[in-house]
This record gives sequence, structure tokens and C-alpha cells, in this order.
Amino acid sequence: MPTTSTKPKRKRAPRTFGKEKAAELYAELAKERPNPRTELEFVNPYTLVVAVALSAQATDVGVNKATKGLFKVADTPEKMLALGLKGVEEHIKTIGLWRNKAKNVIALSQMILDEFGGEVPQTRDELVKLPGVGRKTANVVLNEAFGQPTIAVDTHIFRVSNRTGLAPGKDPDQVEASLERTTPDEYKLGAHHWLILHGRYTCVARKPKCWLCSIDHLCKFKDKTPDPATVSSLGPKKPRSRAKTKK
Repeated sequence: MPTTSTKPKRKRAPRTFGKEKAAELYAELAKERPNPRTELEFVNPYTLVVAVALSAQATDVGVNKATKGLFKVADTPEKMLALGLKGVEEHIKTIGLWRNKAKNVIALSQMILDEFGGEVPQTRDELVKLPGVGRKTANVVLNEAFGQPTIAVDTHIFRVSNRTGLAPGKDPDQVEASLERTTPDEYKLGAHHWLILHGRYTCVARKPKCWLCSIDHLCKFKDKTPDPATVSSLGPKKPRSRAKTKK
């Protein structure tokens, strides 16, 4: 019987970046934003917990408008409870799901007083016990308020991690675990902020601004968006031909 030669299997490219390439990516993002911070406005760890809890399915701009007045009258659990449910509702009516969120703000304030001595807990396991606080919110608080190198995966970070190939995953937990493995230690504290801001302003959902991207040379996204200045409705502009000069 004739023998059939089998072609050697091609090695599959690694799905995630290696730490060296990831370090290069973060270094580029750090040049744009050397000291990245959350865009949510807060005055202490407690108000950060409240702001992040309110930000679910809402924009940071919208949350900041609502909490500007709220935090002037209630920046501690005691003051928030004194304000009461109706008072909280009046301040946050412009935010989506405000009724349920107001109940959570009152409930988490009570729990912080009853179970944590009035202080915001500094571990993820304790934070997620608070009403309205999930893993993402807990990671934001730990990173921003207490300087812990946690990475909270929201819709922007999920998109950037998958689109670039930095840390692909089917759900936020997978992406978070992949980012934890791939991100060098020296970049972990700022990783959350760099990725979320890059996704919010450059690597946007519908049409990423690839022509403005500082990490486009590292990104694995194939369908990169061209610079609108070089594209018309009829397709890419052809370079002008030089006029022939008479000899």
C-alpha cells in the first residue's frame, strides 16, 4: 500500500501576549497617561464604593453629576443613613436603575457600620458581601482606594483584551485571570486604568480609532480602521500622480 506523507502540524501561535510583549504594550500606554486614575469623583474610600456601585450600566460622567450633590451632604455611612432612602433617591434619579441602587447604598452603608466598624473593608471577600458590590467593584476599590494591584474587568477592558490579543477570554473572569498571568508586576497597579481609558477613548466598540492608537503595531486585530483623512465614500484615495515635465 502506498504510504501517505503527513504534513507536520503547524505550531499554534500563543493566544495571549508574553510578558515581554505585554510590558511593551503597557509602556506605550503609560507614555500617554503616566499617572492614570479613575474618572469617578470621590473623596474617600466610602464614597468610592458608592460611586462605583452607582456606575453599573451608567457613565462616569452621569454618576459624577449625581454624586456631586450627594457627597456634599453624605460622605460617610452615618450621614448617608441620616439622609435616608428618599434623600438618596432624589440625588441619583438621573442614573439608570436608581431605585434599586438607592436601596443598595442604604444597605451597604448600614453593613459597613454594623459589620466593619464604619470603615470600608480592604479585602475582596469582605467587599463583595456589601449589597450592590460585585467582584469588579471590589477590584476597583482595592486598586484605587488602597493601592492594591487588582484588575477590574469591565466592558472596555474585556474588549481591548480580546481585540488586541493581550488576554483573550470568553467572560470577564477568564480575561481577569489571563491579565493576572500576562501583566508584569510593575504594571499591575496601573493596568486597569490604562486599559479602560484606552478602550473608552481609542479602542472604542463600533469603530476603533486605530490610526490614533499607540499600540497598533502590537495589536492582533486584523480589521484595523484606516485614517478617515485618507478614505472617502468611494474608497481609499489614490495618491496624486506627478505632472510630467517637458524636456
